[in-house]
Amino acid sequence: MARRPLPRVLSSGSASITRSREIARTAADSATDVLHPLITVVRGLRLLAVAGRQRWVATPRERRGPQLFLAAACVLAVALLPYGPVLALITVVSAAAWKGRERTPVRTGPDEAESARLRTLYEALVPYFAAADDPSPLFSHGGDWEKPFDGYAFDEDGRLTRLRISYPAYFTDGEAAARSRIEQVLHAKSGRGREYRFDWDEEANRLAMTVLDPLATSIAAQRFVAAPGETVLGFTDPDAVSRTVPVRDGDTTVDAAPVVWRTGPRSTEPHLLAVGQPGGGITTLVRSIALQALQHGDVLVVDGGGSGEYAALAGRTGVLAVECGLGGALATLEWAAHETERRLIAADRARQSGRLAPDDVRRPLWILLDRPSVLGHLAAADGRPDPQELLRVPLRHGRAAQVTVVLADQLDALDALTEAVWTHTRARAVLGPASREQIAALLGAEPTTTPPPEAPAGRGYARLGAGPVLRMQVPATPDPYDDATSDAHRQAVLDLLPDRDPPARHDEAPAAERTPVAAAVPGEAARGPVEDRPAGAPVAGARAAEPLAGAQPAAAES
Repeated sequence: MARRPLPRVLSSGSASITRSREIARTAADSATDVLHPLITVVRGLRLLAVAGRQRWVATPRERRGPQLFLAAACVLAVALLPYGPVLALITVVSAAAWKGRERTPVRTGPDEAESARLRTLYEALVPYFAAADDPSPLFSHGGDWEKPFDGYAFDEDGRLTRLRISYPAYFTDGEAAARSRIEQVLHAKSGRGREYRFDWDEEANRLAMTVLDPLATSIAAQRFVAAPGETVLGFTDPDAVSRTVPVRDGDTTVDAAPVVWRTGPRSTEPHLLAVGQPGGGITTLVRSIALQALQHGDVLVVDGGGSGEYAALAGRTGVLAVECGLGGALATLEWAAHETERRLIAADRARQSGRLAPDDVRRPLWILLDRPSVLGHLAAADGRPDPQELLRVPLRHGRAAQVTVVLADQLDALDALTEAVWTHTRARAVLGPASREQIAALLGAEPTTTPPPEAPAGRGYARLGAGPVLRMQVPATPDPYDDATSDAHRQAVLDLLPDRDPPARHDEAPAAERTPVAAAVPGEAARGPVEDRPAGAPVAGARAAEPLAGAQPAAAES
């Protein structure tokens, strides 16, 4: 049986209907564009009417009469004024247009991608925060992630920048291993390549995770705003310390949060131990400390590695010696031990007589020892005592004698450090790449931040005594004689170096009045006649059992 064709109206009706819809939609859009101001004003009048009605309902009954009388008086006054009704109409229309304007909707929650990320993070935490016998668990497979995540923020790329988590009270947040597992999960699921800080509130059972900005590496060595006895080790996060100092960062001046190490008789951590990987920046830290110490004191430098990183300090005013050989290092440290004892005796005699300590006793003396493990190995091979044994007196009594010891060594040589070094160096710094276990073992506490993905030179952590563990960036203080140093950083270091000492002559001044000269010749070449050296300077080759000739100034001898 042949199929009969459809009527013409039914076969061509879809095209005409579609065309009619397009015409109607175009007309509606055009009318909306033309009548948009009127629609905005009408919407505003409606919102003003609703606000006025709510205000009238909220007004007590005893106040409605006076308000009606005041409104009628205002209407009468506007009607009697010249052009009053016109101005009133313009004011009402303007207020309605402002009230009825289209506003960007306020975002009240995460979008679909952010919700999926939070859901994934929630499911990853379920095995650690869930318990089988919990009647109302915060964390359960397929549960509501909005209950424990009561605060979060995302960046423009949709990555978490801040998260606050409420966890069950039975979670063992007092154990470092349990906290470390949670931090590892959050670090992995929130995105690697960034630094995170974790703040555990054990009292309220809350954990706050924050993404940290990288520390500035462009701050070079300069004169920092610090009092005598204060040394700026580096710079940290602004909210980690309660102090900022103005520093030059390139061509601008910014406020940076310093890690200030206080030394002197009232310091609780008078000596510093800095460790790190090769290229981590421990030599940069020692050089920065030396430049700051030369403002108010004298410096002894012992370069155990013999790399010549401190050659720029040799012969400068205030630099008593720069030694890189075993013989010169032993003689210098032996003199430092006797100098510490002499200062203690002089200070004790001054106190007994009711006088102030002599100026040479009150002037700080800094002993900077880089790579003591190398010197210890050389001394053991040569049958000599370990140079660290000569530091027992400065480490134990240095605080009372204004003597500060700074030691720097690498992580793979920590077993060569003596017990006296570990006991008396309460201020410590770890620079360069290091695991959380190594940082915790050296500083005595785990850091609250994750290690950086790439650690530049001078980047690490510091802890002063029993204080918190602070992440730190040491100011750029390179060797000015290094060809790889930029011109800006080289000039910054050269500007901080003191002038060189003039050559000492016997006919210029008595020995007790001349400034000590640096003994920069390594090893046995540093030895010379005692009478040719100025008083107070280290004498190479002297034996530890004998007092150093010429080490007692005239004031102490009298």
